[in-house]
Amino acid sequence: MACARRRLEAEPLLTRPRAGLAPTVRFWLRSLTFRVVAFSTVWAILTLVIIFTLITTLYRQTSERGFESLLSAHLFNLIGSVGISDAGNLTGSPDLGDLRFSQPKSGWYWSVEPASPGVSGTLRSFSLTQSIPSPSVAEVPFNSAFQRKYTTKGLNGEELEVFESEFVLDAKNRAARFRVMGNRSELETEIATFQRRLLTYLSMFGVGMIAINAIAIVLGLQPLRRVRNALAMVREGTARRLDGRFPTEIEPLANETNALIENNKRIVERSRTQVGNLAHSLKTPLAVLLNEGRALGDARGQLIVDQAASMQKQVEHYLQRARMAAQRDSVVYRTPVGQLVQRLGRVVQKLNAQIAVSWTLPTEEVIFAGEREDLEEILGNLLENAAKWAKSKVAIVVSPALQAADGMELFAIAIEDDGPGIPADKAREALKRGKRLDETKPGTGLGLAIVADLVNEYGGELALEQSAMGGLRAVVRLRSLQ
Repeated sequence: MACARRRLEAEPLLTRPRAGLAPTVRFWLRSLTFRVVAFSTVWAILTLVIIFTLITTLYRQTSERGFESLLSAHLFNLIGSVGISDAGNLTGSPDLGDLRFSQPKSGWYWSVEPASPGVSGTLRSFSLTQSIPSPSVAEVPFNSAFQRKYTTKGLNGEELEVFESEFVLDAKNRAARFRVMGNRSELETEIATFQRRLLTYLSMFGVGMIAINAIAIVLGLQPLRRVRNALAMVREGTARRLDGRFPTEIEPLANETNALIENNKRIVERSRTQVGNLAHSLKTPLAVLLNEGRALGDARGQLIVDQAASMQKQVEHYLQRARMAAQRDSVVYRTPVGQLVQRLGRVVQKLNAQIAVSWTLPTEEVIFAGEREDLEEILGNLLENAAKWAKSKVAIVVSPALQAADGMELFAIAIEDDGPGIPADKAREALKRGKRLDETKPGTGLGLAIVADLVNEYGGELALEQSAMGGLRAVVRLRSLQ
């Protein structure tokens, strides 16, 4: 028993779903809908980011060019509005046509200052209430047209864009320095406002586009979900083929699947026919051998009877395996477990009046993913074995389905008795075909071997453990349907 228990502990078949987000993350990463929606969403966001960057860049370039063109125009207007008297005084009343040059500390200023000997006086806009220093020629040199451009701080700390030029006013080469200053902070504020509005509009458009795209993808993949549901119905035995109208792209898949289902059915039916033919052909010769052996009546006759009976059991065993192999991985059958357990329990109780048979069932019905005859064979052999060895009671416990390590839903049936049990070193040996641990008890030694083979064919597990009642506890785990 210890060996069997260690094997079960080392390789647990039934496990509850692990907590955490890992299974959910794995599910979504494998989802075709999630992949397509995620890819389209990333692409939409990337596209909108590129569009936002391009539009804001173009808008900034256009705004800056317009801003500089305006300052350049004001500068030439200022130069054309200022003159010099014979005494060398700067004269003129420039009107640049912008009220901001009249508002104190507006960030829009102009000034005219002497740039050569013989020139005196200074002209300023009403907005320029105090002088704004300019960098030296060494720091920002003039170009070949005696013009330069730079930025500086304004009277209120705003950033100013300055266009400056030195211009000769008369034939005596008397020159003045002209400066026009524009509030670049206003330009940056205007650009930032445009960016916020553009970002708002693009975000609204992006959310709507992603939502519509996701809805279109989900609706577009809906036929695949219909195919999956139809296949699930076929697998559960509630439908025999994929029915319904499918899109042109999916209809060939549905047709091929239906053809595969029909082919599997033909294979199963052909295998069952062959199994039946074989059973029928062997039935008469074995019956003759049994009758002849019983007719002899002596030791040789008993030997013939025993061997013929053993042959019958072996034939039944291998025919059962052949039938199971033929139907495996084909259309799945549905067998309610609770009703079958109760019926077999009552039969065993009637056949063994000295033994109390009890059963415990879950509140929700458990459905076995297989044929009723196979489950009867499994439970019948286990109950027969338990009744054979029990002293006074046999218990049947059906546990609800749990998720296995490979993702399948498995339920468990435990059958235990209060008999002598099986020693730990004999547990594996008891599952061998034709092996009998106690020759004093009647039987062929095939019961547990047949159970093990059937359980294995269904992808389940059979474990022999020590029962709390003192005897053997046989636990069968099989696949269930929702």
